[in-house]
Parts: sequence; structure tokens; C-alpha cells
Amino acid sequence: MSTASASPGSGHATDLTPEQRTTYQSPQGQAARDKREARRRRIPLLPALIFTIAATQLPFLVTIVISFMDYRALRPDQIGFTGFDNYVQVFTNPAVRSAVLTTILLTATVVIVSLILGTGIALLLDRKFFGRGAVRTMMIAPFLVVPVASALLWKHGILNSGYGLFNGVLTWIWSLFGSDNPPQPAWLSEYPLLSIELSLIWQWTPFMMLILLAGLQSKPGDVVEAARMDGAGALQIFRYITFPHLRRYLELGGLLGSIYIVQAFDAVFIITAGALGTANLPYTIYATFFQQQNYGLASAQGVVVVIGTFIIATFALRTVSSLFDEETGR
Repeated sequence: MSTASASPGSGHATDLTPEQRTTYQSPQGQAARDKREARRRRIPLLPALIFTIAATQLPFLVTIVISFMDYRALRPDQIGFTGFDNYVQVFTNPAVRSAVLTTILLTATVVIVSLILGTGIALLLDRKFFGRGAVRTMMIAPFLVVPVASALLWKHGILNSGYGLFNGVLTWIWSLFGSDNPPQPAWLSEYPLLSIELSLIWQWTPFMMLILLAGLQSKPGDVVEAARMDGAGALQIFRYITFPHLRRYLELGGLLGSIYIVQAFDAVFIITAGALGTANLPYTIYATFFQQQNYGLASAQGVVVVIGTFIIATFALRTVSSLFDEETGR
């Protein structure tokens, strides 16, 4: 009698020798074991997941419920559900529409200017020179300053019309030409939105610079050397090699910056207190909640801001994923 034998790759356990049967694992059994192993590895993460849900999602669900209610602290006996009335008011209230436009203008200005300045600084810091490490550290410093401290610095130390740095520099420049009547603009009252934008640009330019500098350092050097040997100038290298390589990093910096700057509250609250047309959506929510004490309307405004932030964050995550895919494909 001949003994039937088959290779382990034949897929039939009955065709295997006794030694092979002890180590053979069917595809269904292996899949079940993989699932059990995956569940076992996730069990230690369960407490952290429960805490995260309780700390973030439950308050948000409560906010959504309150957004459908007429909930005012000054009228506690008239609390009740109003449907979508709060959301209708969000999109029809002139003050809220003005806050939306201010938020868009503030965010777009700060992001675009910060990206331009960050690109220029990143290109300079990408070159080798003595003390480059110290210069990089100093350039990052504004981003590490607490937002409230940054706003106070700009309000009292730089933009103050009596003793601020800007007007002091104007006085010194005019004195060089023998003039005793230099311009002394009241920055906070004459240019309120510009004052907030300057404060945020100063703080967020280092963030953009870090992202773009990382992109520059990942640029393949052999391509640049080949372009130089072919006679390409610095402007041509930037236009046809550097800028296309930085495109995704520019998108990432713009999207991440938009997520954070849309939520900017400290600078608006400290510098102008939302006056003179500088109230953005976060400050409007604050005023609705704490000043008007209309909790339902403030919750609806907050939900709208969160949804808008989610939309921006979705594009940011797609950009990050494409960056990872690009790096993995190299």
C-alpha cells in the first residue's frame, strides 16, 4: 500500500502526514485566532477609550441637545425645545453673519501672510551658516509664547499709542530727519482688526516655518544638483523643483493653521474685546453665553463652528495621508 501524501500548500488536512497535521492551521481557524489576538490587544486600551468618550463626546452630545432648546439663564421657568429655531437664528442674525465674515477674513489673512513669511524664513534657514541652530531656536520662540501673553505683549508693548514699540520707532525715524511731529496712530482704535492679525501672524509664522523647513529638508538633493549642472538658476530651481515639492506642505500648513486660527479667542478678547467689528465666531459664542446668557443659541453657534472645523480637519487629514503615502512610496 502506498501512503498518500500532499504538500502543506494543498490546503487539505487529510492529505497531510501526522507530523504536518500537528502544525497545520486552516485559514478559518487562523482568521479566528487573529481576531481573538486583536481583541486581546485592544482590551488594555478600553479604559482610555471610555475616558475619552466620556470627556469629549458626552459633553458634545449635551451641547447638541441644548442647541435645540430655548435655554436662557434669565428665564429658567421657560426652558423648552424649540426645534431648529436657534440654528435659523445663527444663519439669519446680522451680528452672527458679521462674525462669520470677520472669522473668514481674519483666518485667511493670517494663514496666507504666515505661509508667505514662513516660506521665506524656511528658505533662509535651509542654508548652512554659522549659528543656524541658535537662529532656528529664536525663530520658534513666538510660537511657544502663551496666547494670552502674546496678546498682552502686542496690546501694551507694541501697539500702545503712548509708549508702544511701533510708535516709538516712528518717533525715532522722524527725529533722524529733524522732525518733532511724527505720526502716532492709535493702532487699537484706528486699525483694530489689523492689530489682531499682526499678533496672530507673529505667533503662527514659526509654525508654518517649521512645517515648510521639514519639507525643504526632505527634498532630494541630487535633483537640485542635476538642475544646477544643467544651468538652472536659483529662481528656476525654486519654481520648478522646490515649490512643487513644498505644495503639499503648504496645503498642510494652511489647513492646520486654519483649524486653529478659526478658534482664535485670546487675541480678540485681550486686544479689542470684540469691539469695532472684530468679534469673530468664538468671541460671539462667548458673548452669547456669558453676556446674554442664552445657552441654547450659544450651543447652536458652537455646533456650527465644530462642524466647520470638522470639514477643514477632514481635508487636513487627507493631506497628511497623502504625505505619508508619498514618503512610503519613495
